[in-house]
Amino acid sequence: MDLILWRHAEAEDPADGVDDLQRVLTSKGEKQAARVAAWLDRMLPEGTRILCSPARRCEQTAHALGRKFKLREELAPGAGVPQVLEAAQWPHARHPVLVVGHQPTLGQVLATLLRIEGGECAVRKGAVWWLRTRERAGELESVVIAVQPPDVG
Repeated sequence: MDLILWRHAEAEDPADGVDDLQRVLTSKGEKQAARVAAWLDRMLPEGTRILCSPARRCEQTAHALGRKFKLREELAPGAGVPQVLEAAQWPHARHPVLVVGHQPTLGQVLATLLRIEGGECAVRKGAVWWLRTRERAGELESVVIAVQPPDVG
């Protein structure tokens, strides 16, 4: 199974009285999302399911791809690794799954699947990590297929 993790692009800083879910992308973030979306559009296999946090900044990031996606409450800020993996139906999904979400959750998913000590991995704003699970000697393992930073199109 392919699991693609896309951290939302650069967003406005949190402000007093502003609901965190309503924060929007900055102009830099819009450019980041467009660059990465262009790369993803060329690379994503047909039938990829796209799941997105309900946070506005994630919706805007996903919209840059120009494909249908589903908002999933369990991907909101503060989500845990089990919620992300369950939403993605890891490791048994029949098609690749793209998750548009948040740090530190995406980094924790990476650390879990790649067995990184310390339980966290840094994921830049706007970056994509593409993993593939496979079975070797009766055990599931995850390998990195690609990492796409937000400043390279």
